[in-house]
Amino acid sequence: MNQYTIQTAKYEHLALAEEICRHMEESAKARGTGIAKRSPDYIKKKMLEGKAVVATDKQGNFVGFCYIESWGHGKFVANSGLIVHPDHRKSGIAKDIKKEIFKLTRSKYPESKIFGITTSLAVMKINSALGYEPVPFSELTDDDDFWKGCSSCVNYDVLTRTNRKMCICTGMLYDPAEAEKKERESKWNFNVKTKVYERWLRLKESVLSKFRNKNGNGNSNGGGNAEESKLVPMPEIKKPVEREKILVYSAIIAAIAALIKSIFE
Repeated sequence: MNQYTIQTAKYEHLALAEEICRHMEESAKARGTGIAKRSPDYIKKKMLEGKAVVATDKQGNFVGFCYIESWGHGKFVANSGLIVHPDHRKSGIAKDIKKEIFKLTRSKYPESKIFGITTSLAVMKINSALGYEPVPFSELTDDDDFWKGCSSCVNYDVLTRTNRKMCICTGMLYDPAEAEKKERESKWNFNVKTKVYERWLRLKESVLSKFRNKNGNGNSNGGGNAEESKLVPMPEIKKPVEREKILVYSAIIAAIAALIKSIFE
């Protein structure tokens, strides 16, 4: 998307604040829902704090905007006020702005949960691709200042009548701790895990070969045909010491098997 420039807002973008606010208000009216109304001064403040992303065309004209708000002493942050100029909608620019503001948010608030409430299916789809998940409002911030920001929305009475449990908007949340956990669980490193599995097979074969060798089965280095080794009967255990060894070896094999299973699942 070379026709657009998406960047963290700078001093030079302050002149766009009035236009941004106008488009926010017009968009809310057109959809019959609300974006928390913000003043040009508030938008400028976010720009000067380095907590906003702006998209412009080659001539420097306004294309899109989004900013960061923090709540609950930084425990929660929101990417708010996403707006795209009507002439540039359905171009994919909204998705790129969301990606950029998400990246900026993660760099400034790496431990914070990122959330948002929206009625836009397009925004929900973008959020989902970034790792957000739909959640009840009870999992979002309980900071009163955030919810007061909804007072300019035409659906605010729905929110208040339900004691902030639900509204027309859908709540979505990105939890960095949960995201890291899922990534760790789903990540597959073939080279590392294959080597672990190979070591497990060698150890298992070595342990089992001790019993085969003592009873004249198999060769001295633990080799032999894998299919034939399955048919070798378990030797009769006569001595207590042998039984203890088997129990120890079995415990070792079981522990390693459990480890391998946890790695591969």
